[in-house]
Formats: sequence, structure tokens, C-alpha cells
Amino acid sequence: MNIALFFGSFNPVHQGHLIIASHIINFTDHEQVWMVVSPQNPFKTNLQLANEYERFYMMEMAASDNPDIVPCNIEFELPKPSFTIDTLTYLRERYPQHLFSIVLGSDNIKDFHRWKNYEMILEHYRLIVYQRPGNLEKMYENHEHITYLNAPLLDISSSFIRQLIRENKSIQYLVPEQVRKYIRHSNLYS
Repeated sequence: MNIALFFGSFNPVHQGHLIIASHIINFTDHEQVWMVVSPQNPFKTNLQLANEYERFYMMEMAASDNPDIVPCNIEFELPKPSFTIDTLTYLRERYPQHLFSIVLGSDNIKDFHRWKNYEMILEHYRLIVYQRPGNLEKMYENHEHITYLNAPLLDISSSFIRQLIRENKSIQYLVPEQVRKYIRHSNLYS
């Protein structure tokens, strides 16, 4: 099975993440998108990062009505910080029957050379790069393992959603309704 791995903090997951995952399923040869909730991104501080289990639970709620979008907590089992190459190696050993690709935003491709063993990733895995608003740079544009995807985008981010919550503004329609209710009930990000 062809599986796209969409890594992220998903702090919180929002409609933009789900639209990209759905677009990958509909317009590429991938049968599933695994939404890999990362406990800690080695390149980001954990400032206002909700508990990894809360973020995974929100992902489960967000993907509950689509069997092709699969919440994945595999990095919870691995040493921290989580490096993509270590996760890929683990997944390849655990699921040898699957072919894995990586989903990332165009804002991440410019720093891809800083990733641990990035050359090995480029050699052995396909990358699906979706454009991020305001980031039109196409590094590695002619690389055989990199595909640039023109997915429909919402100009929202998890940090914008957290800001709205801190300002006591509505996040309705920006996140799935179950996620919105959970955030409000759990008093996350306020």
C-alpha cells in the first residue's frame, strides 16, 4: 500500500491539514495518509505545545469519519527528539509491505538540508510538497523523488488558531467541530 506520512505538531489539527490529506488521497497514488503526531519537532520550541496525547486525541476526532486519513502516534514510542529518518527506518522495519512517502509544506523544503540524514531520505523516499501561502520557492524542483502538489489551501495555521483562542474569539469552521468542543471543554491554549 502507498502511504503518505504527514508529520506535524497538529497543535491543534485544523481544516487546512485535513484538506491537504484529502487532496493527496484523491489526486495522487496514495491510498492512505497517516497523520503522524510529533511529540516534539527538533526545530521548534515546545512553547504552548499541548500534551502529545491531547493532540493525538484531537487528530482521532478530526479523522474519525474518513478511514483513509489515519491518526498515527508512532513517534510516541521512539526516542525524543523525533527525527524523520529514525521514524522512517522504524516504519520500514515494522511495515515492510508498505511504501512510504513524506508530506511537507514548501516552507519546510528550504530547511530540508538541515534534517538528519536528509540525503538518505531523498534517496529512498518520495516527498510530496504542498505550497504554503507566501512561500513559492521550489527548491529541489527537478529532483526525481519530489513532487510539488497544487492542493487547495486555507490561509490558516495552528498558531493563528491558538491566537484566536487566547483572544477569546471563535475558531468555529477552522477546526472540526468535535475538536473545537474539546479545546473549549479542556480549556486548551487559553
